[in-house]
Amino acid sequence: MDWRDNTEQAAFRAEVRTLIESRLPGRYRAMAEAGGPGERQWEFDRKSPDAAARASAIEWHGALAERGWVAPHWPKEYGGGGLTPMEQFVLNQELARAAAPPVGGSGVGLLGPTLIIHGTPEQKAKYLPPILAGEATWAQGYSEPGSGSDLASLQTRAVRDGDDFVLNGQKIWTSGAPTADALFALVRTDPQAPKHRGISFLLIDDIKTPGITIRPLTDMGGRHYFNEVFFQDVRVPARNLVGEENRGWYVGMTLLDFERSNIGGAVGARRKLHELLEVVRANPVLRNRVNSSPVRQEIAQRYIETEVMYQFSLRVISMQNRGQVPNDEASMSKLYNSELSQRLAQTAMQAIGMLGNLLEGSDESFARSYIGTVPATIRGGTSEVQRNVIATRGLGLPRG
Repeated sequence: MDWRDNTEQAAFRAEVRTLIESRLPGRYRAMAEAGGPGERQWEFDRKSPDAAARASAIEWHGALAERGWVAPHWPKEYGGGGLTPMEQFVLNQELARAAAPPVGGSGVGLLGPTLIIHGTPEQKAKYLPPILAGEATWAQGYSEPGSGSDLASLQTRAVRDGDDFVLNGQKIWTSGAPTADALFALVRTDPQAPKHRGISFLLIDDIKTPGITIRPLTDMGGRHYFNEVFFQDVRVPARNLVGEENRGWYVGMTLLDFERSNIGGAVGARRKLHELLEVVRANPVLRNRVNSSPVRQEIAQRYIETEVMYQFSLRVISMQNRGQVPNDEASMSKLYNSELSQRLAQTAMQAIGMLGNLLEGSDESFARSYIGTVPATIRGGTSEVQRNVIATRGLGLPRG
């Protein structure tokens, strides 16, 4: 199969590279050279007390907005880029290659597509423009303690009281909550209904609404972007209901972001492996150690696996480009990438030896990557869930 760009794709790729070369702020270039920006870097910079960080966030958002690339998968009629699946693939590939941070957060990736399909005209007019303009970022309130992989068992209650819903309960793993302006959430509005029914989708358009408490969850590497969110008698206007009451499960599962190839993960794995090789080659002690140990073969195996991951991405995008909707194929890509990220981090730690104990210094990215990959097979759908999807939808096996 020939994966080379055709004439149109090559021209679009050149346009993306030109934008990155000319407009990516120096702050993000420096981060790329040091191993890449952190999780939700643009969102943190947008609310940073550091004026230079805020300026970089504004500058990069503006560069993408000029071409409609803040939301490349949104239709043009709503201010998006209206890009084809292959154009989205090329754009995401080049952004990942440059380690350029995505902008817009969950508002662009999740809420916007959901509102485009299920929102009222008033909701679209009110919420979509600020998301595109970078004026409002949203956090996602889905997971709860005990309701992660089995999300439909969520228990946060919303009781109708006149023109409002009154919320009580807890969400967890809420990424970016401290820097978000608002939060969208799945809540239970009919506790007597079967668990996939009786759930509604609500917009809490001010995260500082009385009764909301955010508590940070700091990971093993000392980073903070996960949070707990507590609701105590939080009043949300009933007009903020998206779709039908008690039908929020189907609203919340909307995935209009058609670019599901995970090319960012494939490019990131390649980049991390190349970083490891550069560190090893530049250090005679590490080079001799690796060349005389089984780690050399481990690195070779990781190289093969990064190429396999790239093929998974190309398979998915080729399906999308033919108008097909990947299902178990996307689960295969996610499963393989998350487990590859853990294997790659473990190999890097073996290669650099005792330097892997350091969280600061030139090898910081490997130490932090090792720690950061611990939840890789949990977040975004556990490996067990992905295997179930592959088994039932891909192989036609019966449910257990």
